[in-house]
Amino acid sequence: MSDAAKGLTVLSKKQYEEHLPTLRAELIQAQSELRDSGVSVVIIISGVDGAGKGEVVHRLSEWLDPRGIDTQAFWQLSDEEKERPPFWRFWKILPARGRITILVGSWYTEPIVARVYNRMSAQAYDAALRRIVRFEQMLAQDGTLILKVALHLSKKDQRKRLKDLEQNPNTHWRVLPSDWTHHKLYDSFTDAAHRSIEQTSTPIAPWLTIDANDRRYRDFAVGSTLLECLRKRLNHSTPATRVEASARYVGLKKGQASILGTVDLTQTLSGARYRKQLAKYQAKLNRLIWAASERRIASVILFEGWDAAGKGSCIRRITEAMDPRLYRLIPVAAPTDEERVHHYLWRFWRHIPRAGRMTLFDRSWYGRVLVERVERFATRAEWTRAYSEIRDFESQLADHGIVLAKFWIHISKEEQLQRFKRREEVSYKRHKITSEDWRNRRKWPAYETAVNDMVAETSIATSPWTLVAGNDKKFARIQILKSVCQRLEAAL
Repeated sequence: MSDAAKGLTVLSKKQYEEHLPTLRAELIQAQSELRDSGVSVVIIISGVDGAGKGEVVHRLSEWLDPRGIDTQAFWQLSDEEKERPPFWRFWKILPARGRITILVGSWYTEPIVARVYNRMSAQAYDAALRRIVRFEQMLAQDGTLILKVALHLSKKDQRKRLKDLEQNPNTHWRVLPSDWTHHKLYDSFTDAAHRSIEQTSTPIAPWLTIDANDRRYRDFAVGSTLLECLRKRLNHSTPATRVEASARYVGLKKGQASILGTVDLTQTLSGARYRKQLAKYQAKLNRLIWAASERRIASVILFEGWDAAGKGSCIRRITEAMDPRLYRLIPVAAPTDEERVHHYLWRFWRHIPRAGRMTLFDRSWYGRVLVERVERFATRAEWTRAYSEIRDFESQLADHGIVLAKFWIHISKEEQLQRFKRREEVSYKRHKITSEDWRNRRKWPAYETAVNDMVAETSIATSPWTLVAGNDKKFARIQILKSVCQRLEAAL
């Protein structure tokens, strides 16, 4: 785009019509190459009211193949969205690899509006911007190209644009009362937007500010920039970014071999005591889950553990105590084709429960730092940075008031061997034992290291791990039931 390169912000009709066919052809070619690249694209169209955000979206939809584009407009929160953490609505619509999503309204909109209307302090606003930076960094590291466009008009030009739209019988409907309200707050919106751009324009997700006074220049500048970004991204690997890993290993004593070594696997429970406590805590859980429903408190319970550790039987003791209308059980296996073309957290964000409901995960997002690490399905850079990604994910759940309980069911290697053999001997349990289980058993040391790292890196104040002594199944079930009740009681 020669005119933009020269710093011009006006494009004549002749120049526009002369260069447009080439731009469109090259955009279509780049989009075709994108389909098989493993790259997804998020385009954020932002800016002042009247700058033509909708017009730009229509132009991009016209210039690109619409079969590879999704357009999402965010306005008022739905009841369903209000019941989840703020980023839930954005995770749902993130593009698959090879596709483009255009956003009108984005994760920037609500913080900016809240700041302008003094519903958010300056400190809270900066904290929200830092979370956005982490979110965009995570997407970029996973292969997403993020193009953020801010369309600018001066206050004088905005007023003229709104009046022109209002006086035209074909466009008057586009001017809303809120547009004039925002015009009166132009300086406040400008200050908040400048702060946002200043804090969130990073090498992997920079902001592009475009003068929107001339429509032809505006549209051509957005299209040309998109083409340039696509070409660069398709010809180069993901931008290098710092990997965050703290290796804290909280709570280890001197000379202690591992975190798992702190679990006393000799703990047992007699049959009579087990039956008595099972009835007690299931009844208590039933009361608490109904109370949480009435108070609209959601909860997420996840289970990890060794093969044959008894996750299924522990989950059954929990679900037996609850009305099926109040919970969902999500069994997590290898990702589907649809899940593979998204960030690994995408499939878990989709299942975050509504207010007053519970979701139980039989295995979870921790597969990234366990099986994907050990089996090398994820690179070292991917599983290492996953610790900080997971901490941020779980902190968002906690900030929204969701109760999160995480259980690692630990058994000895000897106990696992006995259970494997019993499964082979009992006809109705044979389906539970596969060659994969035996293969995983041979990698016990590698998994043990991964589990220790996982617990050390992700056991934080708002979402600590509970290490369950699982050699005695009865003891494990009661320990988990009791812990779930305690977490719900604390929330209530």
